[in-house]
Amino acid sequence: METRIKSLREDNDLTQKQLGEYLNISQVAYSYYELNRRNIPIELLSQLADFYHTSVDYLIYRTNEKTPYPRISKKQYKK
Repeated sequence: METRIKSLREDNDLTQKQLGEYLNISQVAYSYYELNRRNIPIELLSQLADFYHTSVDYLIYRTNEKTPYPRISKKQYKK
């Protein structure tokens, strides 16, 4: 099964190397995530969701809705 991160990368005409550089990981490590050979750490999933303006749930097939969730402000987060 093709991963959403691969589909999004290809839809945006990006290379694995470019995404690896953005995430500060190697191209090989990124390719393992696309191939489901390794689980993606939540921090990287969050970065990818921000990069593609979507949600982590969309990236991991918990929803088909691409629209990201509304952001909470730092003030709300501290409560």
